[in-house]
Amino acid sequence: MRRGPRAFTALLAVTFAGLSGYAVAASRHQAELIRVVAEAGSDTNAYERAAYLVTRETELLQAAMREPDGEERDLLLAANQQADDATQRMAEIDQEHVGTAARLADQHHRIAPILTDFLAQLDQKDHDAAFTTLETILEPEYDSMITALIGEQDQHLAEYDRLQAAAVRESDRSALTVLVVFLLGLVILLGYRLSSRAYRRQLDRMAATDPLTGLLNRNAFTTRVQRFLGAGRGTTVLVLNVDGFREVNEQLGQSIGDLMLIEIGKRLVASTRENDAVARLGGDEFAILLDDGDLTTGESIAARLSGAFTRAFEFDEITLDLEVSIGAAVAVDGDDATTVLRHADTAMHIAKQLHADYHCYRDDRRHDAVARLTLLGDLRRALDDPGQLTLHYQPQIAVNGGDLAGVEALARWQHPTRGPVSPAEFIPVLEVSSLMHRFTEQMLGKALRQGRTWLDAGHRVPISVNVSTRSLLDPGFPQRVAALLDETGVPGTLLCIEVTEYALMSDPETAIEALRQLRDLGVNASIDDYGTGFSSMTYLKLLPVGELKVDQSFVKDVATDSSSRALVASTVELGHSLGLTVVAEGVEDDGALSILRAIGCDVAQGYHFARPMPADEMTARLEEGRQPSPVTAAG
Repeated sequence: MRRGPRAFTALLAVTFAGLSGYAVAASRHQAELIRVVAEAGSDTNAYERAAYLVTRETELLQAAMREPDGEERDLLLAANQQADDATQRMAEIDQEHVGTAARLADQHHRIAPILTDFLAQLDQKDHDAAFTTLETILEPEYDSMITALIGEQDQHLAEYDRLQAAAVRESDRSALTVLVVFLLGLVILLGYRLSSRAYRRQLDRMAATDPLTGLLNRNAFTTRVQRFLGAGRGTTVLVLNVDGFREVNEQLGQSIGDLMLIEIGKRLVASTRENDAVARLGGDEFAILLDDGDLTTGESIAARLSGAFTRAFEFDEITLDLEVSIGAAVAVDGDDATTVLRHADTAMHIAKQLHADYHCYRDDRRHDAVARLTLLGDLRRALDDPGQLTLHYQPQIAVNGGDLAGVEALARWQHPTRGPVSPAEFIPVLEVSSLMHRFTEQMLGKALRQGRTWLDAGHRVPISVNVSTRSLLDPGFPQRVAALLDETGVPGTLLCIEVTEYALMSDPETAIEALRQLRDLGVNASIDDYGTGFSSMTYLKLLPVGELKVDQSFVKDVATDSSSRALVASTVELGHSLGLTVVAEGVEDDGALSILRAIGCDVAQGYHFARPMPADEMTARLEEGRQPSPVTAAG
């Protein structure tokens, strides 16, 4: 592309060489200037290449987080090595800013082991730990490097332009010596400058543009956001992710996927305003910069973007329907471009988790995140301290006859400084952490060892233990249950695993396989909080469970509300028709118990019988032969 200007410049250089005898001194000085300009250009190109490769590395990193099994994951280490070579080369040739260049090269070199740990976390399916590594370590490191590289690049580019200007001034002075040499030298420098600037503009366009869609790329988008923030303009950033795009690539091939990305880019541009900037951040993730800090405007544009996907995508004879998840963040004082983008990306992931089209980042989530991290650290220490995490047991009573049908084991946390911490506060923190596996195994172990103690004392007490989605879907969970049963010698028939409808429906095939393996151990399974989820009747028929637990929100007013009574009665009838035991939780008065007895419910639990109690208190009741009853409900 530069062959024409280069040939022209070379021809003039030959002519200039033939006339150089007229001004040897001027020529030597001019040659020195050209050499310095070339060195400055080399420095600038080295920083440009390093910035480009580090930016590409971050794009592959983000893609690997979204699609751990995608091809970007396999390219990431090679891209890291290329970027490392580029930063080392940059440090070698930059003699003007030796310390800064060496620091940047060393900063990038140190990131390799962290990147290896991140990939190992992905390979181990520990996506939460990988996301934490990405958000708290890798992204800040890369953002710092990219910002510094761009800053150094701009300095070298400014120095490059300054040296070119100096060369022009020297050419002007050389004109006083030899008019012909001056004219030819001026033409050479002018040709070189025009060629260089044209090439520079071309590189700038390439560096700022996504090659597939023609939209801004992540680096250019981030720069533009920072420019808006620096100017004090109201700024809103939307991050958009295409739901199901990975399946399109896997099932239909990358060529169809590329065509779809191009069409998506066109639709996004058509759905935004003239002054809005649309970018492809990488993979199937796009971003829109709104020159407006009004949240209502962001919601309006997000609605238009979602509406752009209501029309099917058609490629040859293929018709595809896709949806999007959109996150929004409005910049506040003190935010930089990286922060606003991260907040919008967080909001997008929340929208995806909630199966919503749109979610806006709330500033109070920053404080929530700090509190959650603190609580998570305390939980990690609690798992190493056997005295902090204990189990209480709530009796489950046969509705007809009042006999003890079993107990539900409920986790309790006695924090060393805060005192009792509610399960409603710490269980959600565990559910998004790999600590949930340790916690579940510890609680199961405690429950089964207590069951062994009761068996040895002559009390055969079935125990129900709640299990999170994360634990149930862990491929090794059934084997760990089998090991605990073998260790304690408790029959599998005395253990019941309680799982929610959400856990079953989030990945039905994996959940069904896990429950089948548990059933082979004799372990019963119960669907907890039944009625609050969206379980399909088809899956309910296939699930290897033996029990339904009606959520307390329907039970608490079953005696006074005809709708609740009808819902509970229909659940009891459904459970019995499938051969399941039906348990009502949250029974608080005799009126509710009478209704449950009338509609044929099998088992009940709640404050009407007894509150959850420590193991020694439950043992005392068993030793005394007492069953929890309405008389003891006040305890």
